[in-house]
Amino acid sequence: MVKFQDFQLSPSILKSLKRIGFEETTPIQEQSLPFSLAGRDIIGQAQTGTGKTAAFGIPMVERTDARVKAPQGLVIAPTRELAIQVSEELHKIGYDKKVQVLAVYGGQDIQRQIRALKKQPAIIVGTPGRLLDHMNRKTVDLSRIRIVVLDEADEMLNMGFIEDIEAILEKLPAERQTLLFSATMPERIRQTALRFMKNPEFIKIRSKEMTVPQIDQYFVKVEEKDKFDALTRFLDYHSPDLAIVFGRTKRRVDELSEALSIRGYTAEGIHGDLSQAKRLSVLRKFKEGNIDVLVATDVAARGLDISGVTHVYNFDIPQDPESYVHRIGRTGRAGNSGMAVTFVAPREMGYLREVEKTTGRRMRRIDVPSLKEAIEGQQRLAMEKIHAAISENDLSLYREAAEELLSESDPVAVVSAALKLLTKEPDRTPVKLSFERPLPAKRTAKNRKTSVKQKEAVNGQKYFRRKTAGKR
Repeated sequence: MVKFQDFQLSPSILKSLKRIGFEETTPIQEQSLPFSLAGRDIIGQAQTGTGKTAAFGIPMVERTDARVKAPQGLVIAPTRELAIQVSEELHKIGYDKKVQVLAVYGGQDIQRQIRALKKQPAIIVGTPGRLLDHMNRKTVDLSRIRIVVLDEADEMLNMGFIEDIEAILEKLPAERQTLLFSATMPERIRQTALRFMKNPEFIKIRSKEMTVPQIDQYFVKVEEKDKFDALTRFLDYHSPDLAIVFGRTKRRVDELSEALSIRGYTAEGIHGDLSQAKRLSVLRKFKEGNIDVLVATDVAARGLDISGVTHVYNFDIPQDPESYVHRIGRTGRAGNSGMAVTFVAPREMGYLREVEKTTGRRMRRIDVPSLKEAIEGQQRLAMEKIHAAISENDLSLYREAAEELLSESDPVAVVSAALKLLTKEPDRTPVKLSFERPLPAKRTAKNRKTSVKQKEAVNGQKYFRRKTAGKR
């Protein structure tokens, strides 16, 4: 496997990559970096979750001069969620080079964005509509863009953004580097690429077969506000030896680990903002069994090699199927069985179907355990502890007290009392988690066509108003 240091990257980028735990390249990075770092245009075809962000982020940061107060890199992404995700990863890659990154997208206060744009960030990540809006308002200057990236181009085509993208590309400097990444390569995408790119290098990464044979996979349909109580019920019912809970954001991980601790679980979180020393400390405690529940983001869990994980809970369903496979692969190792439970909001069911399509396996739906079932799960754990103590056969110091208890009380009452003391009953202490918006509903072929028609109708109305302006 090729390492990042083999590409003669600047020391600041190598330092940032080491901080976030990136050492070896993924196939898309290995094949694209030699061309992109040499300034070549690239058309890369690879599934989401294969490391595309670093594949284009590294050459973008490398080509950026932090001393120049002007945008030099531009990433166009289909959704606000992806724009935020990409900007966060670019910030990490450019951290030691002090490269400023800004995400602009619809739904956020545009005046706030205008103020941020006046500070001239080196890299802008934006959705097509909001980027065009800023360009028309002349609140963004793209005249010094050196490198532009079209991320998930096929999704932007499906969402009816291709005309917006072409309008943006037409206004960028002719002398620039253009990188396009897409999971599929429709003819319209290919035509657009050839029109706006110079002798691009085509790179195609075949998606490896996704197999997770020893993992029982389930999903539970649950609203955002009910997810935490559902998680604690599952933890009580399953009584996992070691469990990993995956959250989508750093804030989510921090809040979940704190809330679980409040409810009496030994839990800690890891994410990209933790120092390497802290991360290693948490992982050591988890491996040694001093932490029952590890809460993590996808980036922080990259490359985790921990044996004995019995359960994985996807508190937030990932946006792409390969991240899902990577997550649940933390369990079911070395021939052992494992269990994965994914929490899905009603509007996120399309993402679940994408996961099933990728893995080739249907997930079974389960209900949240009842309070009675949660208590029974903890009772089973208490009984296992008693059986283990009996098998160790080192009870001589306790026999006299036990005989005294049995002489005074009913034997069943004595055992029941012992079980009650050993059983961790569900804790209902109130906790507060910040609301996280569910992923945007997956577009079906039908509503994709509808959205394109609606967009064409809006564009037609704008054209009509321009033509008839002044004739009234």
